[in-house]
Amino acid sequence: MRHAYAPYSQYLVGAAARVDDGRTVVGCNVENAAYGVVLCAECGLVSQLHATGGGRLTHFVCVNRDGEVIMPCGRCRQLLFEHGGRDLMVWTVTGVRPMSEVLPDAFGPDDLAHTTSTTTEEGTS
Repeated sequence: MRHAYAPYSQYLVGAAARVDDGRTVVGCNVENAAYGVVLCAECGLVSQLHATGGGRLTHFVCVNRDGEVIMPCGRCRQLLFEHGGRDLMVWTVTGVRPMSEVLPDAFGPDDLAHTTSTTTEEGTS
């Protein structure tokens, strides 16, 4: 969070996660003068996950400038689900909860696989 670039909002955000191989990956928010082009801390964290060898996230937390736990936005919850799945443990403002509770009934890679196989099966009939 101390490395965040937030000259417009002054809202510093940091994120950290444990990877299934024991690594810790981190991210911070990076703002841009074109406000809609902001990179959330979670985006940086997932980029670091892949840049350092990939894997699955097992535990995640996001904090503000005061070190208070904050919740990822909906877009970032989806991003975290993609890289940690339903069992990813997320430290939330109400305690540690599995991603299946933070983003119930999430849409993910398995849903796309089902759609692709259904389309392929229909195309070959």
